[in-house]
Amino acid sequence: MGKAIIQGILGLAAFAAFWFGLAGRLDWWQAWILLIVFTLLVAAFTWRLASTDPGLLRERSRPGGEVPAWDRWIMRAYTLTLVGQLAVSALDSGRFRWSQVPWGVQLLGWFFIIGSAFAIWRVTASNPYLSGWARLQDDRDQVVVQDGPYAIIRHPMYLAIAVVFLGMPLALASWWSLVPAMVNVGLFVYRTHREDEMLKRGLPGYEAYAQTVRYRLIPGLW
Repeated sequence: MGKAIIQGILGLAAFAAFWFGLAGRLDWWQAWILLIVFTLLVAAFTWRLASTDPGLLRERSRPGGEVPAWDRWIMRAYTLTLVGQLAVSALDSGRFRWSQVPWGVQLLGWFFIIGSAFAIWRVTASNPYLSGWARLQDDRDQVVVQDGPYAIIRHPMYLAIAVVFLGMPLALASWWSLVPAMVNVGLFVYRTHREDEMLKRGLPGYEAYAQTVRYRLIPGLW
């Protein structure tokens, strides 16, 4: 755990240097708030899993079984697009200040982020098989989870992540970074489709669950 903490601190410092370097200034306060909030949320999330479900923490850090090739490609694309989203926000809101985002819209972005953080906290409490990868967890005796948010939609974690993607450009006062954010939302919509089909084929009871909980991602729509 100590090694992981040190690696996390060094990684955060390297990212901050890259991000504020692109922004060309240190008084970009929107970025400082996001960085601090993100760090606190990740620390709280990690502490909670380490205390209550270390097996899930290990699974989210390093999957114990085979991950489909399509999901590896999606996650690589997601990582690149997320870096691109943050880079565009640094150039837009930080360095050149192309966008003029009203205070009310920035607050809406924070509402999206904080609300999604609470949703993610609730989802992880409901699903002990919430891997960071789309895979069938035969090694962990995976069963269908139908409680909590999963009684409403089949992939609540992905919905919360998509809302975070949309909230970040608003909170960072960057209209232009909505473009890569929408690409990432599209990636997670596609990932939802592929994972849902995989679970129907490979997880006993999931097909019946899908008949009961009809919507994958957006209640009443899809």
